[in-house]
Amino acid sequence: MQKTAHPIYNLHFGLLCLSSLLFSASFNMLIPELPAYLSSLGGAEYKGLIIALFTLTAGISRPFSGRLTDTVGRVPVMAFGSLVCFVCGILYPVLGSVSGFLFLRLIHGFSTGFKPTATAAYVADIAPKERWGEALGIHGLCFSTGMAIGPAIGDYLTRHFSLNILFYVSSAFALLSILILTHLKETIAVKQKFSFKLLKITRKDIIAPEVLPAGIVTFMAYISSGVILTLLPDFTSSIGVENKGMFFMVFTIASLVIRFVAGKASDKYGRIRVIKLGLVLLAAGISLTGFAQNLTGLLIGSIVYGIAAGILSPALNAWTVDMSLPDHRGKAMATMYIALEAGIGLGALISGWYYQDIIARIPLLMYASAIIVLLAFVYTYWYEKKKATLQ
Repeated sequence: MQKTAHPIYNLHFGLLCLSSLLFSASFNMLIPELPAYLSSLGGAEYKGLIIALFTLTAGISRPFSGRLTDTVGRVPVMAFGSLVCFVCGILYPVLGSVSGFLFLRLIHGFSTGFKPTATAAYVADIAPKERWGEALGIHGLCFSTGMAIGPAIGDYLTRHFSLNILFYVSSAFALLSILILTHLKETIAVKQKFSFKLLKITRKDIIAPEVLPAGIVTFMAYISSGVILTLLPDFTSSIGVENKGMFFMVFTIASLVIRFVAGKASDKYGRIRVIKLGLVLLAAGISLTGFAQNLTGLLIGSIVYGIAAGILSPALNAWTVDMSLPDHRGKAMATMYIALEAGIGLGALISGWYYQDIIARIPLLMYASAIIVLLAFVYTYWYEKKKATLQ
């Protein structure tokens, strides 16, 4: 594998960030509109599957994307992830049934199963080790910008045009993401041609044991994301907020602001110290959201939750890279993302199953996920003490 050959702020890094922004906006612009769309198809009872199916295939595909990232190359794997978004955006209006919709959600999950894994490895390849937190933080800022503008664009397109136009615009964003990637240079020195043999994986190819501590914390922290993504559209409407993307927009803006300093902070003060702060704020943010009874309360919860996410994401990514083996960086990032998708999927599945369109249950689910986040804090504290004892 090539050593770092580029400074952080260069054309390749800029193109990578722009591609990720468009990719993120492509699938995030759909999320606030999908629960109502599924209900219109007659599948209201399957709302929990909107996120769960997406994260299922994202998680399943991680071992494959990790291996292909380390063998075929970072750029082809990133392009495949965007290609999935492009195809699904075109097919949503075509498969207009509950079963067709759920099938596409299953397929759509391959997009985030492939692109973020290869992207994180690419960032680590081109950034100096002592600035991994900063580089991953800036890239995460761009990805989060896509999360912010996506729901806002989706809400505008749905209200002023139609859901079909929304799906087609989502597809167009993904296509632009692919075109940008064609200008990136590959960062692995020895590439293999794709063959189906590379898809044959063993247990050793699934999990990178050296990064399991980061995976455990990621899993527990992101259960709350599955709860939020599944329940927020209905909860927002129940408290009289018309724009279902408002929470996600404010959340992401808060996340963007803190990312300017969060990545550098983890480089300077240490990953674990920053992660612990992020976990405390995450538990507070989701608790405040569950307690909200109007727009003001919702926005306060969104701001705190966004700050926490902006702190946690680059620190967890950098912590994973720190513990990874250089020649298996793709597998290490895949392990972290498997944990992330498993957390989101479990949170979405359980919350959708328990919710059953009873609004009063939403705050309870949010408080429960906050408790799980605090358990992640306890684990992190224990791990830090154990590591200090062994040194």
